[in-house]
Amino acid sequence: MNTPIQPAAEAAAQPPERTHVRLGFVALSDAAPLAVAKILEFGHAHGLTLELCRQPSWAAVRDKLLSGEIDAAHSLYGLVYGVQLGIGGPQADMAVLMVLNRNGQAVTLSSALAKTFDATGDLKQTLATLGRPAVFAQTFPTGTHAMWLYYWLAAQGVHPLRDIRSVVVPPPQMVGALAGNELDGFCVGEPWNALAEACGAGKTVAVSSDIWPDHPEKVLASRRDFVVRYPNTARALIQTMLEACRWLDDRQHRADISRWLAAPELLDVAQEVIAPRLLGEYDRPSALPVSFFDDGRVNYPRPSDGLWFLTQFRRWGMLSGDGAGAGAGDAAIAAAINQTALYREAAALGRIDVPAETRIERLCDGVVWDGLDPSAYLNSFVIRA
Repeated sequence: MNTPIQPAAEAAAQPPERTHVRLGFVALSDAAPLAVAKILEFGHAHGLTLELCRQPSWAAVRDKLLSGEIDAAHSLYGLVYGVQLGIGGPQADMAVLMVLNRNGQAVTLSSALAKTFDATGDLKQTLATLGRPAVFAQTFPTGTHAMWLYYWLAAQGVHPLRDIRSVVVPPPQMVGALAGNELDGFCVGEPWNALAEACGAGKTVAVSSDIWPDHPEKVLASRRDFVVRYPNTARALIQTMLEACRWLDDRQHRADISRWLAAPELLDVAQEVIAPRLLGEYDRPSALPVSFFDDGRVNYPRPSDGLWFLTQFRRWGMLSGDGAGAGAGDAAIAAAINQTALYREAAALGRIDVPAETRIERLCDGVVWDGLDPSAYLNSFVIRA
């Protein structure tokens, strides 16, 4: 449960219960806030020493969060909700401390398919040229990349559960699998889409902001008992990451972090591949850049964002139940996971404004999401499990 918000002065006076915090991450450009926080040691001002722990896959992030080998992590939004619900793996009570970024993901097709798609503009017709179900990779069954891929496919009349074969591939292995003709396309974060283009294996045909402009993406996640046992530590960690996210709003700072991210212990990808898309340079005029702070508008863990993922889990048959199940029960789950009270305390300490509780969103299929009636929203989809 979210705890009552404390006055900023009272919260600031409470030192962290633990001073050493282990943070997991996967090799993606949007792990930048963790890298910044460690390299510049932003945690020291809040009594924390951070240890970055690179993980080979999102499944490893999940498992090490659950085992306690890491305390918190750069995580797919949908991974947190999947673990909370025990979908496809162990169940545990989870916490979203804050949103780390919005936008910055993409869909890449093999070079041959992308050429056909560019010529026809018809995805269903393009995939039909294969003469077999296309194989698309995403990074975790309940993760953001799976949800963006499924939503994008369905918006173009391609049923993601019947017309294609969906497989899970860790982000760093995506490009090799595409180049080796094991995949026809994938949805993943950067720099892996940019690397596929750089090596001639594929081409970006959609960015995630085309699907949902300014969508929530990675979050700072932990087990719920970490927040209960160490609330001051969790608050200090949010403060630290907010400072790192704010630092990343400066364009020169993004150029700097692209150089740091290239290091073998972080992404191990050339800076010239990482930098352009981290700086918002795409050959698609509609693309919105990855956003880390934007005066605090990025970071509030809005429960309606989490509720959206629950509607998609139900849409694709990962959760049973329909109308009533997507109502008050799911809203309660989102309210318990997303640590809004703790975030507000941390934001107040940093004099950061907290945005409105709800947003009105229009996704690529024209359907509007505002979080107010998830049952009606879920029942509006024709293509579903």
